[in-house]
Amino acid sequence: MRHLLLAVSLLAATTTSLRAQDAAPYHLQQTLHIGGKGGWDYLTADPEHKLLYVTRSTHVMVVDASTDKLVADIPGQKGNHGVAIAPDAGRGFITDGKDASVVIFDLKTNHVLGKIKAAEDADGILYDPASNKILLVCGDSGVLIPISPDIDLATGKADPPIELGGKPEFFAVDAQGKAFVNLEDKNQIAVVDTHTMKVLAHWPVAPGGAPTGMAIDRQHGLLFIGCRKPQKMIVMDCTSGKILADLPIGAGVDATQFDDGYALASCRDGTLTVIKESSPNQFEVVQTLQTKPGARTMGLDPITHTVYLPTAEYDPATLGQRRPTAKPDSFMILTVTRDH
Repeated sequence: MRHLLLAVSLLAATTTSLRAQDAAPYHLQQTLHIGGKGGWDYLTADPEHKLLYVTRSTHVMVVDASTDKLVADIPGQKGNHGVAIAPDAGRGFITDGKDASVVIFDLKTNHVLGKIKAAEDADGILYDPASNKILLVCGDSGVLIPISPDIDLATGKADPPIELGGKPEFFAVDAQGKAFVNLEDKNQIAVVDTHTMKVLAHWPVAPGGAPTGMAIDRQHGLLFIGCRKPQKMIVMDCTSGKILADLPIGAGVDATQFDDGYALASCRDGTLTVIKESSPNQFEVVQTLQTKPGARTMGLDPITHTVYLPTAEYDPATLGQRRPTAKPDSFMILTVTRDH
C-alpha cells in the first residue's frame, strides 16, 4: 500500500510539473546590448547560419546568434523594414520603404550588390518556395510585388505588381502556392495565388480589426493574425477563411510567429502572448510573458525555439506616447527560450 501511495504521489507531482511547464513554456533568457543608431522594424533569423538580420532604418545589422557579436553592417538604406534571404541564390533582400526599392546583398560577404525599384512604402518581405520568388508588400501602394532571386541587377526589373485592394501590412505563405496578406485598412486577408499571381479572395478578420502580424501553421492549415483594434489573435482556417478562435493579446501587436505548436504575439506594451491548441479547433492563452516596452516585433529560430525581440530603453516621460523616445545607444535584443 505504501508503494502504491508513493507511486500515485509521484504521478501527481509529475502531472502537476508538466502542467506548470505547459502553462509557462517560454522564459526570458538574456538581453543582448547591441547599441548603434537608428530605429528598428522586423528581425529575420537565419537558423542554418545562426545569424540575425536586424533592420535599423538606414542600415541592417548582422548579429551572430551563437556569439552575440555584430559581424557585419549593411549600409545604404533610407528607411528599411524587413529582410528576406534566398540561400540557393546566395542573396539577401532588404525593403526600403522611403526609397521605394529593394536592396540586394551577398549572403557570404554582406556586400551590397545593387537595388531594384519596387513601390512606395515597401515593407514586409518573404521568400516563397512555391513560386521561387521573393515577395514583398507595399503598404501605401496597396500591392504585392514578386522578384526573381537571381534577377539581373544591371537590366532586370521586378515582376508586375498585384493590386491587393487595400493597404498590406505583413503576410505569410503556405509554400504550396498561396500567400495570405493582411489588409490593415480593410480588416481583411487577401488570398493570392503565387503561381498565377492573382488575388483569389478577401476574407474578413472580424471580430478582429487592424490586422498586422501574420504567421502560419502549414501542417494544420492555420493562420494566426495579430490585430490591434480590438487587441486579439485571430485563428483562421487557411482553406476556407473560417474564424476558429479569437483570443486576447497585449496592446500594439506588430508581429506573430508560429513555433511548433505555439502561436506567439509580440506587443508594444511589453508582453509576449503564447497561445496553444488545447484540443482540435480549441485554443487558449497559456502564458503572457513580460518582456520590455517597445518589443513589438520578433524573429524566431524554429530549430532552437529561440525568440528574438528587438527594443530599446525609453525616456520614461514618453512611454505613454505612440512613439516614445529611445535613449541613445540603448538598442537591445531580448532572447526568449522555450522549455523542451
